[in-house]
Formats: sequence, structure tokens, C-alpha cells
Amino acid sequence: MKRYILPAIAIIACLTSCSKFLDRTPKDTLAPENYFRNETDLQLFSNTFYNNLLNKEPYSEQSDQLVCLNLSAFLRGGNSRTVPNSGGGWGSGSGAWGDLRKMNTLLEYIGQCEDKDAVVKYTALTRFFRAYFYFNMVVRFGDVPWIDEQLESNSDNLYRPRDSREVVMGHMLDDIDYAIEHLPAAVSPYRVNRWTALALKARFCLFEGTFRKYHSPAVHPEMYVVDLPADSRSAADYLGLAAAAASEIMKDGPYTLAQVDDYRKLFANVDANKNEFILAIKNDQSLQICNNATAFAMMPTQGTPGFTRKFVASVLMADGTRFTDQAGWETMQYVDEMQGRDPRLAAITVCPGNVWLGDEAVSPTDLGCSVTGYQVVKFVMDKTLPEWGRVDKSYNDMPVFRYAEVLLNYAEAKAELGTLSQDDVDATVNALRDRVGMAAHLDMETANATPDPYLLSEEFGYRNVSGANQGVILEIRRERALELAMEGFRLTDLLRWREGKCLEQPIYGMYFPGVGQYDLTGDGTPDIYLWQNVDPKTKDMTGFELGVSTGIELTEETTGFVYHHGNVSRSFNEARDYYYPIPTKERQLYHEKGVDLKQNPGWVDGLSY
Repeated sequence: MKRYILPAIAIIACLTSCSKFLDRTPKDTLAPENYFRNETDLQLFSNTFYNNLLNKEPYSEQSDQLVCLNLSAFLRGGNSRTVPNSGGGWGSGSGAWGDLRKMNTLLEYIGQCEDKDAVVKYTALTRFFRAYFYFNMVVRFGDVPWIDEQLESNSDNLYRPRDSREVVMGHMLDDIDYAIEHLPAAVSPYRVNRWTALALKARFCLFEGTFRKYHSPAVHPEMYVVDLPADSRSAADYLGLAAAAASEIMKDGPYTLAQVDDYRKLFANVDANKNEFILAIKNDQSLQICNNATAFAMMPTQGTPGFTRKFVASVLMADGTRFTDQAGWETMQYVDEMQGRDPRLAAITVCPGNVWLGDEAVSPTDLGCSVTGYQVVKFVMDKTLPEWGRVDKSYNDMPVFRYAEVLLNYAEAKAELGTLSQDDVDATVNALRDRVGMAAHLDMETANATPDPYLLSEEFGYRNVSGANQGVILEIRRERALELAMEGFRLTDLLRWREGKCLEQPIYGMYFPGVGQYDLTGDGTPDIYLWQNVDPKTKDMTGFELGVSTGIELTEETTGFVYHHGNVSRSFNEARDYYYPIPTKERQLYHEKGVDLKQNPGWVDGLSY
């Protein structure tokens, strides 16, 4: 799979010039002492940060919202997750800490550049990526060592013990504030600017604020391997920083919600919309820099992803009422349940009357390409474009930071602080609804007076939301789930909200009352048939045998919800699974150096230290 995001020529040049000293100091003429002399050197060296750190396949993340035929180990939990011997996101080679070393290498030698404006600019860029790197490490491991120097094999800090997340967050704030002050403000969806830095600050401060609220040391002490210092910032402090950073973008930034004639195009178009995409991953067909998003949704060999009925049922009606308030919603069939919903639902999953971009014919949802029946639409390109649907040949840009996320981060931070106003809701959630022509607005007073029972239910909802702002927090979470679907946020959101148990909830697909023919387009003509024992081989329709893994499995064998994962063991360990484990080899190496690298709580690696 081709996963590079910057022009191939630049990457090759960077590797040719720099690879000899990325992991160690060489003895030849390309030693760092002879490099980093001009802006070109700095740019080429820093291009690897874009390539190595940004998530190029956000659409493939499995969660309680979207699953594939083969569930991820994270989603299965239990014995499916084990302590790796090495790697696991902690490795010291070309990834993880190796990426950090490259950043610290640049910062150590950047003063050799004669262009002092370039020094400031690329120092800011590197410190942005160092904050970005550490954010991902804190999400994954919690407490981690803070390292801000280029380490050699004999460096004292090579086996530095873990610092508390407060120490790391403090350094991240220093880095990101420097980046905000010194990065250029000019709009460029493919290069980091000061608005990207503000967006990152809002993102990681919202994470930390909500993490500390829902995983407070008093309630969930095992989440803090290293005790927080007495003078640590509070959850409210981080939420305030998140709201302030998002507010600055909203008030002073050059971004708006893109107004497109079809919401799907925002994610399907080849080029990122510069009005809304603060940072995007650039794909390019001519350079064969591609993603797999279209084939992922359209080909039965690429995972057969599908949205869960839990998620589909959570989407509001277009008039703002709750789908789950309707009589009979529990067993409503596909054509009926998809009518009159928030327009964004039909822009991310196939609904009756679906017409693919660039096509004219109505196409039903393809149960052969979707394990739940709710087939993916988001990120599927226009069918008229060359190489449409081929594996690893999509070249639409991928979002990293989008203005819509900034609005939702602001709304959530303010709601969690208890300072959200109706004006704030109108500028954020209701602006997102207006963009797609949804008739109903979110009203704070109504939401808090009547919180949605579905979003509070044990089977489908959240368990940790309470207080006077309970209703509006639930609505913001609903909005976030829909607007940011398939953009790589859902698992992180569940982790910071302490809602890992959502991953144990039933993975249902669409409902079928039994054997027979079914219309999936809403035109009155059957499109598929379900059978058992004897296949009627109905002409011009696709048939699926009930009760077998190669056909369709239902909750009650011949009736119920599509339930391919009914026999898959799944569990989420509250005392363990909010973090990833430290690899065994790393703990052994630390021990040999006389340093105790503590394992994350609940993980058993066979080591007695």
C-alpha cells in the first residue's frame, strides 16, 4: 500500500540526504554538523514528520460505530490483546521513539542554519510535531518519559523512567504555544500553520481535561502510574485551555464550514477544501500516492466494513426528534428506518435511493460488502474518476484537522465546564446542522430537561454522564459521532470519557423479519432474497443463506438483526484496557540498566520487576 503524503521526489531527496544520520551520527561528509545549513535542508528533513506521524487511514478504525468482518484485537479485548515482545508503538527503531529522536536532532542542529527566519519557522514546526507525537504517546501509554535532547547510545537519559502525564503535558503546552506564536498564519491545507497548532492544542487539552474528569485519581487511580504532582492542572484548567484555543480559531481564523451542494463531496473530492480543512494528507494519482478508502467500502475483499445499528439508531430525525422515540423503532426495517433522518446519515452510509457520485442508477446497499448491511459511503470517490474502486488507488485527500472538529471541541469543552450558552450551541452544533440543511436546532434547555434515554441506556448508551448539563453533553457526543465518523476519533473519545464498556455492547446490523424478498432501494421492487434449506435462485436478485457465516447470520437464526459477531468473544477490562502495554523487551532493557520501567496496570508480561 502506498502511504506517503508528500511528493515522491521530495521524499527521495530527503532520504538520500538524511537517512545516513537519522538513527546515528555518521562519520562521513553528511554528518549533521555539515547539514541543516539552509531552509531547504530543514524542509527536507522535517518532511518525514508529516509522513511518519499523521494517520493516513482514519476511515479504517473499528469501534462501536463501525466494524469489519474480522474484529480488531482492540475491539475483541480479553486474551486477544497481549503484551508484545517489542514494538507495540513503543519501539526505539525507525518508529515511535526513533521519530522523536529525529525531531530532537533537528532542534539540536538547527542553529547552524544561516537563515534565522527559517530557524524560527522550523523550530516551531518541529515543536508542533513533538507535541503531536507526545499526545499520541500519552493516549496510548499514559505516563511516558519526556525527552527533549538527541540521545546517543551512551546518553544518561536513554533509559529515562516514565514522567507523570502532567510533566509531559506541561512540556507539550510549552511546545505548542511556541508553535502558535511562531508558525505562519497563511492558509495551506497541506502544511502546518499557526491555526493547525491551535487546533492541536484544543484537541489534546480537551482530551486531557475530559480524561482527568472521568478518570479522576480518586475514582480511577490505576490510570496514573506516576503520581500527579501536587500543583498539577485540574480537569477544568485543561478544558479552559481547549475552549480558548478553539475560540481563537473561530474568532480570528480564516476557516469556515464548507458550503457544498452535496456533503459527500467534502470527503470524496480529490483536493481538500481549503475553507474547512486546516490540515489534510495530500494524495496524488500521478505520483501513485494513494489510499484505499473507496475499495474499503466497495469491495468484498477489503474488510466488508459496516456501521452498527447502535450508531444508525442514534442519528436524529431531520426534524430534530429522536428516531428511538418512535413506536416500533426496535424492529423497524431498513427502508422505513432510513426515512426522514439527518441528511448526513445518507452521506456516510447507503440509504434507500442511493446514487453513487458520478453515477445515475440507484444502487442498493451491498450486503456482500458490508458486514452489518449499513454500507459505507464516506470517502468513496466519484465513479467517473480514473481507477475508481481499485485497491489502494483512491487519491482523495484525508482530513487531519477540520474546522468542524474545532467547533465540536469548543462546544464540548464549554459544556463540560458548565459555561456553554445557547449562542455557543448556535455557533457550533447548529451551524453544522445548518450546513446540511437539517431543519431542527439543538436547544440547550430542552436537551437538559429531557436527556435521551437511548444515549443513557446500558445496552446502547453512555454510563458516566451526569449533572445539570447531562442532556446537552449527550447531544454534543451524538453530534460528534455523526459529523466526525470515520475520521479516527471514536476510540480516543471512548477512552477519554471512560466509556470503554461501549465496546462490549451488541454489534447489530439491519433487521430482517425472516426468509423472503426485500426491497432495499425503496422503489417497491425486491433487490435481495434470504433463504434457508432450499435456495429458490430468484432471477435478477442476490440471495443470501441464513444462519451461515458465508451468508447472513441473524440474532434468532431466521429472524432478527444481522449478527455476524454473535459468537465472537468480546470484553473490555476497565482496570487494563484504557492503555496499551509496554513491550517486554523494553522493560528488560531498562532493568538491565538499573531502571524500573513500570508496566501499565493490569498487563501481565511474565516479568517480576
